[in-house]
Amino acid sequence: MIYLGCHLSISDGFYKTAKVAFSIGANTFQYFTRNPRGGRAKEIDKEDVRRATDFMAEKGFGVLLGHASYTMNLCSNKEQTRQFAKDLLLDDMKRLKQLPESLYIFHPGSHVGQGVEKGIRFIIEALNEAIKVNPNQFILLEGMSGMGTEIGSRFEELKSIIQGVKENGNLGICLDTCHLYSAGYDVVKNLDGVLEEFDDVIGIERLKAIHVNDSKMPFDSHKDRHEIIGDGELGLDAIVNVVNHPKLKRLPFSLETPGGPEDHAKEIRKIRER
Repeated sequence: MIYLGCHLSISDGFYKTAKVAFSIGANTFQYFTRNPRGGRAKEIDKEDVRRATDFMAEKGFGVLLGHASYTMNLCSNKEQTRQFAKDLLLDDMKRLKQLPESLYIFHPGSHVGQGVEKGIRFIIEALNEAIKVNPNQFILLEGMSGMGTEIGSRFEELKSIIQGVKENGNLGICLDTCHLYSAGYDVVKNLDGVLEEFDDVIGIERLKAIHVNDSKMPFDSHKDRHEIIGDGELGLDAIVNVVNHPKLKRLPFSLETPGGPEDHAKEIRKIRER
């Protein structure tokens, strides 16, 4: 069973979103835990969550992906910004206890000139607090493209964060095909080699989810520009190889490509038919 879906809005609730996902051929989906460009979070409707959970169990859905707000920069050079990010993280940990089973994904952040080591220390401090709030929640660091002062474009940086957290048993990684390619990991010509390197540095058992995106930008560009599957620099064959790779196909995959549900339905069908 391959769990393949896309990013969907939950503005109409989890139950309606799950039905939309099923209607476009998805058996998982990703959602934002709160306003992606701010900090506000919608009140949780327990009955809606119950109906969604029952529906997804009936239809054989896999685990969902809950994505943190883009405004959450745990390693900012400004204390106020770091505290805001930490507050969002801790609140998300509380909210996720009431939501459908989800892996929690966040961007490690940008150190804004302080340096990678100092930025990593700030991320570790925040994660140590978050895990105390919800010890059972799986938290995934997303691998980045290396744009600007982003942390997390190298496997070694992600490893340093995980190793620095005291109770790191439920810490993992979400890789993004576009980010990997832009960061200089050639998943088109050397997917096996990239996965071997990941296993050597971090451990393949830490890999818990994949964002499936084509890229508008060329290899090693360090620019994050997603493209429709098959229309970018990676191409359909490379994406299909990722989804069907024996080391990966047990994982949940989510599209973050341009367009809406109808567009994603075509991409999901295109991937599954290959």
